Amino acid sequence: MGEILYREFVYLAYYFEIQFTQIAGYYLFGIVTGSLISVFLKKRILSAMEAVGRYSDGFPALVLSSALGIASPLCMYGTIPIAASLAKGGIRHPALASFMMSSILLNPQLIVYSAALGSTALAVRILSCFVCGITAGVVVKLSGREFFRFSVMEERQDRDLDPRLWLRFLKNLGRNVKATGPYFLAGVMLAALFQRYVPAEFISSLFGKDERFGVLVAATVGVPLYACGGGTIPLLSEWLADGMSMGSAAAFMITGPATKITNLGALKIVLPARKFLLYLVFTALFSLATGLLVNCFV
Repeated sequence: MGEILYREFVYLAYYFEIQFTQIAGYYLFGIVTGSLISVFLKKRILSAMEAVGRYSDGFPALVLSSALGIASPLCMYGTIPIAASLAKGGIRHPALASFMMSSILLNPQLIVYSAALGSTALAVRILSCFVCGITAGVVVKLSGREFFRFSVMEERQDRDLDPRLWLRFLKNLGRNVKATGPYFLAGVMLAALFQRYVPAEFISSLFGKDERFGVLVAATVGVPLYACGGGTIPLLSEWLADGMSMGSAAAFMITGPATKITNLGALKIVLPARKFLLYLVFTALFSLATGLLVNCFV
């Protein structure tokens, strides 16, 4: 019995090392990129958002707002107080919706992580998140009324205030590693377990052969499984290698961050019950449509 357990431990250590080696460089580079943008470019991004959304909620403003949301390094608990502050300054709700939606789904750090999945998956992720942000802005504009309940929010104090830029950067980097590191290691461990104990044929049959069913399963699995962007990259890498369709991966990459429990908790603060339900329905429909569309062309 002891010999069997030792053998399994050796196998898992081997698979863990393979997964870690493949992903770690992207993770570290993404951490550094996110902290650099947070310390040196965040204020410029927010200033650009003010310039874009104050006077317009037309389609060009939604496009630019979605792009700025992707460029923003803020987590959702940081984005919503900033959005509340922007709303007080006159930024219109459709532009804020585009900014917040794309910010939920993607950030510079996660873009770097996702490069580990290959150029096709990276392009699909960036484009689908960008379009999702624009679409969310259109939906809010069509509602024809104030969508968010920002009056309950107060802007958080910025923690990047140390006058010494290098120290400010190191503090931000430390917080970043502390927040994402455990999830990244857990994701690598889960990928190693999948590689060792779950046959590639099962993953292919679950996510690949029946593409419509695979997209639905991936969108559903993304709800409970997604905890951190860095933690899901090793899993997606393993699943794609085992036969997961690109559409299923796209659906997972949308529903995962959009329904992450911390993001839902933050959104529930500023969304009444009916609009919160609308957000969930919108996320589900958009992820399914995106997955099916991607499978038609990729």
